[in-house]
Amino acid sequence: MGTPLRSIGQIAIRTHDLPAAIAFYRDKLALDFLFEAGDLAFFMCEDVRLMLAVPENPEADHPSSILYFRVDDIEGAHRELGDRGVPFDDEPQLIARMPDHDLWMAFFRDPDRNLLGLMAEVRPPASP
Repeated sequence: MGTPLRSIGQIAIRTHDLPAAIAFYRDKLALDFLFEAGDLAFFMCEDVRLMLAVPENPEADHPSSILYFRVDDIEGAHRELGDRGVPFDDEPQLIARMPDHDLWMAFFRDPDRNLLGLMAEVRPPASP
C-alpha cells in the first residue's frame, strides 16, 4: 500500500511579534517573502514554504514547528490516513483563497502530541 504523502510542503514557526519576525526572515535571513495574511506571513526557502504564525489560542502556542505534508487529494489522504488510525483533529478546512489556488489543510497529532498537517493547493479547473 502506497502513501499519499509526497513531500514536506510547509513548516510553521510561532511568533508573538509578526512584524519583527517578518523583518528577521526577510531582511536578515534573506528568505523570499511571499505575502502576509492577517496574523500569518509566508516565505519560500527553496522548495519548502515557511509560515510565521501568531498563535490563535493557548493550544496553538507551542515551541515546536508544525510539519505540513503536501498531498494532491486532501479528502482522499484524510480518509486513507484516518482508515489507518491517524487521529485527525477535524475535517479538511479551506484556509485561504489565493488568486491561483485554494489552500486546504487538515491537522492531526503524532503519539507525542506534536501537531502535524496535510496541505493541498487546489487549483481551479482550466477554462475551455
